[in-house]
Amino acid sequence: MGIIVSKNNDENSRLNERITADLRERAQKSAMGSDPDLVEDSDYTRDLKKTGKYTWIWVVLIILAIVSLVVVALV
Repeated sequence: MGIIVSKNNDENSRLNERITADLRERAQKSAMGSDPDLVEDSDYTRDLKKTGKYTWIWVVLIILAIVSLVVVALV
């Protein structure tokens, strides 16, 4: 037994066009509602501190710790 399957490209293309148009409309609405100047985020960044001048020491210590773990694991 077999099933005859026919593909109706006309219906699929109309459905794809409707889906694409709907997604495009939603994207335009969400883009219009967004806040491009990030005013809400400015309160968050006001309390942050700049990186200290001795941060590089912590980076070196972390790298040395990772290297020492690798050496211990291989030996």
